[in-house]
Amino acid sequence: MPLALLALAIGAFGIGTTEFVIMGLLPQVGSDLGVSIPTAGYLVTGYALGVMIGAPIMTALGTRISRKNMLMLLMGLLVLVLQP
Repeated sequence: MPLALLALAIGAFGIGTTEFVIMGLLPQVGSDLGVSIPTAGYLVTGYALGVMIGAPIMTALGTRISRKNMLMLLMGLLVLVLQP
């Protein structure tokens, strides 16, 4: 199996896991936030809407930038967003 295909498969598994793992944690999330489980489920909807709207925009804007620079830009934004 080519290394690139293995990397793609691992990446797809990681993305799929992050999208669906929250559903099993909704009771704990709802409890921590002090809301009902269905209300906590709106977090899943919010994430899905963000991906639905953001992915095509990032793809369209990213066509003018090299892949390496786009990756560095997105990683930099992630670091900025995750600062405490």
